Amino acid sequence: MSDSASGDIFTTPDGVDIFYKDWGSGQPIVFSHGWPLSADDWDAQMMFFLNHGYRVIAHDRRGHGRSGQVATGHDMDHYASDLSALLSHLQVKNAIHIGHSAGGGEVARYVAHHSEGGRVAKMVLISSVTPVMVKSASNPGGLPKDFFDGVRATMAANRSQFFYDFAHGPFYGFNRPGAKVQEGVALNWWRQGMMGSALAHDQNMIALSQTDFTPDLQKITVPSLLLHGEDDQVVPIADSSPLAAKLLKNVTLKTYKGFPHGMCTTEAQTINSDLLAFIQS
Repeated sequence: MSDSASGDIFTTPDGVDIFYKDWGSGQPIVFSHGWPLSADDWDAQMMFFLNHGYRVIAHDRRGHGRSGQVATGHDMDHYASDLSALLSHLQVKNAIHIGHSAGGGEVARYVAHHSEGGRVAKMVLISSVTPVMVKSASNPGGLPKDFFDGVRATMAANRSQFFYDFAHGPFYGFNRPGAKVQEGVALNWWRQGMMGSALAHDQNMIALSQTDFTPDLQKITVPSLLLHGEDDQVVPIADSSPLAAKLLKNVTLKTYKGFPHGMCTTEAQTINSDLLAFIQS
């Protein structure tokens, strides 16, 4: 464990360099970020919980942020295995795992398959892609595959402009009537996205949209909290957290009127307070 505010690099068994931050001491809280971001997306939570006496850990997923821009392994099994290897290296046990958006899928896969030996105390999924996003015969309320293919095509044509528009628009709800754009927040989102690999972001879009986390959720027994904004334009609430809650055995679902997908940043005070209450309960 490191008490410095600098990041460190861990190399996975298959040779991928994973950047991570590991600050403080106390019970560990492990954060998994969303597409296409980095550990920096958790700044508001990392500082809050560090100041409340917790050990806080966040990593850049392979291909994202400052981690290695490898060509392979951009799927939920690899993401969960990377996290497992990192946390074994850091000797983390009894952790609270918190995942946002695509990171919620990563956390669900990790908790379902790598939580042996008291490694996981609780789980939180925020604005999560669970149980499955893409529309199918078994998931009629999902988004059509054509929608995700369109996002991938737009990224391939001009990723920088797409990220700029996405951050200034639906991610934080800045496109809503009367919304005040927080320029620094939007540009920080763009900065994080552009640090990562175009290939990783393309493949992560497939993974987050097409992976069915139903079997993972059905295996999980640790106390779980699901948080979701009712005005989420990125992962619509109707086909996500309420359905995931029905699959979990020990779960609390909390929704927020008017909150956007990126509510961990724009509504950090509310989210942090609710996270602390759940962790201390």
